[in-house]
Amino acid sequence: MPTRTVAVGSASGLHARPAKIFVEAAAKAPVKVTIRVGEKKPVPAKSMLSVLALGAKKGTEVTLEADGDGADQALDDLAALLARDLDADGV
Repeated sequence: MPTRTVAVGSASGLHARPAKIFVEAAAKAPVKVTIRVGEKKPVPAKSMLSVLALGAKKGTEVTLEADGDGADQALDDLAALLARDLDADGV
């Protein structure tokens, strides 16, 4: 199963606005994507409550996993999104 590990780039971590942007992007992915912090159980990336419950702060490494056609591209896109500061103006 393809995976990507990325450090959260948003100043406020995966909270409120950055989490919403990420969850919306994950929901549009052509495959089911999960996200986890460390060795914790993976949660659905399209679930706002689950993503918020991760408590990922700026710099926290998260692991994305997906399987199926388009998984690699979806993971690349979502990892690139998480690495950005989604709190910045104009994002």
